[in-house]
Amino acid sequence: FKPNLRISKKLAKRFFVERGNPKVAWDAGINSVPTSIAIKYKIPFIFYAEHGESEYGGHVLNKNSSRERDFEEVIEHQIGDFPENWTDENINRKDLSPYIYPDKKTLIKNNIKAYYFSYFFKWSMFENYEYVKKKLPEFKENPFGRTEGTFTNFDSLDDQIDDLYYYMQYIKFGFGRATRDASRFIQNNHMKRNEAIKIVRKYDGEFPYRNIEKVIRFLNISELELDEIINKHRNLEIWKKKNNNWELKNKI
Repeated sequence: FKPNLRISKKLAKRFFVERGNPKVAWDAGINSVPTSIAIKYKIPFIFYAEHGESEYGGHVLNKNSSRERDFEEVIEHQIGDFPENWTDENINRKDLSPYIYPDKKTLIKNNIKAYYFSYFFKWSMFENYEYVKKKLPEFKENPFGRTEGTFTNFDSLDDQIDDLYYYMQYIKFGFGRATRDASRFIQNNHMKRNEAIKIVRKYDGEFPYRNIEKVIRFLNISELELDEIINKHRNLEIWKKKNNNWELKNKI
């Protein structure tokens, strides 16, 4: 499914400016579109990958959260509000239809259920990669050797805006993609903590130069605007300025 590119660009820019997250509308779309298609073609089950809050830590809203995808939790953790609220002078409700989740009556009538694969099988991105590589030898890793901001060369290679998305995580919360990935490796016994610390010190917070020109063209902003938006969302509880450079107050 491909949404209207004019609208998706406007939403990506809007939410990058407002929330420091250019993927808010994308998060809404990956929830609404599969569900709408399931209703249209009478497909009773939808499977998503892992439930992030159960797997990695976070606010779990109900006892079945790790098994069944809960729309209230999706709004709380991923989208932040209802896409119906996104209308403005340039975007109308019809434009937002790919992002608006079907109503509860329709879901109940069609008996649509969405589950997490990780409830039924152990979830490990590295083991998933090894499985795919074994079954599909034509799978290609990152041609540059690794993804900027981390040490992996196989995860999330299909989304060029992801590098900026994870960099903003570092700006807002003080931990970057390397910390995220290394923590998962430790959790699944693929890496020791002392090795992870070295990797985090080396790669965490690396600026995503490789795709940034494409991203700012997509968002229709200048390099100066990019810097202004990044610093607008910088959490000053965890950052300090030293010799005109930003540093984390507490480092690993």
